[in-house]
Amino acid sequence: MSEPTEAELDFVDEVAVFFEREGMPLIAGRVIGWLLISDPPEQSPAQLEANLRVSRSSISSATRLLTPSGLVESVRVRGDRRQYFRIAPDGWSRMLERRYAQATSFRQVMENGLRILEGEGASPKRRERLDNVRDLYTFLEEELPALLRRWKES
Repeated sequence: MSEPTEAELDFVDEVAVFFEREGMPLIAGRVIGWLLISDPPEQSPAQLEANLRVSRSSISSATRLLTPSGLVESVRVRGDRRQYFRIAPDGWSRMLERRYAQATSFRQVMENGLRILEGEGASPKRRERLDNVRDLYTFLEEELPALLRRWKES
């Protein structure tokens, strides 16, 4: 693919800003944005660096951050020693599944807080915030996997 157009770079930046609001570094969001529209879908670090106009170290940091979530994966092309990155075919659902799994962990943290407050004889008013968060994460823990299952089946 030739150099990205201004409209494509605007889209990449729009994706980046969205993910930055979610707490992700801007460059990681830019990598996601570019990988969503790049041709070919597999991009080497050098291609990412050139197309996004950032340093190799920025690309390295971003891809190290993005690959554990399962959204972005590292791939090799037969006969080519270079590493490439792409959005994993099931990357979005894998990323969401990881987030869903965190619902259980956070609910357990809230339950521990409630046990501590109960042991201290805390008033119901003091426990209310933890109750609300625990109830929300219990709901998410129960409902989100079924929602994702329905999406996969559609």
